[in-house]
Amino acid sequence: MTPALHTARDIASAVLLLLGALSCLLGAVGLLRLPDLLGRLQAATKPQTLGLLLVLAGTALRVELESAVTLVLVAFFQVITAPVISQLAGRSAYRSGGVRRDLLVVDQLAGKLPRDGSS
Repeated sequence: MTPALHTARDIASAVLLLLGALSCLLGAVGLLRLPDLLGRLQAATKPQTLGLLLVLAGTALRVELESAVTLVLVAFFQVITAPVISQLAGRSAYRSGGVRRDLLVVDQLAGKLPRDGSS
């Protein structure tokens, strides 16, 4: 590998790692600053997933091909599981009364999903 290509790869890797870390930091700040559960779920899922994907991409540029394939699998499972877990946590909070329905702009679950303890 030529020195110029090696330097370009190092710079691209560093940029991806820094952007991923910044995205994760913004997600953590959102967890602390957002006032309600649904906002916190949003902050916990989207920026954290994007941040992890950027960190994995930056790391994949620095490792051997076999390890990069493993990182792709990690990214795939993160993208598949994070939204599902967030949706389940939100639905559970909705059913248990942890979500203030009067603050919702659109309540698509009203009438479809009863709260716990109701029929």
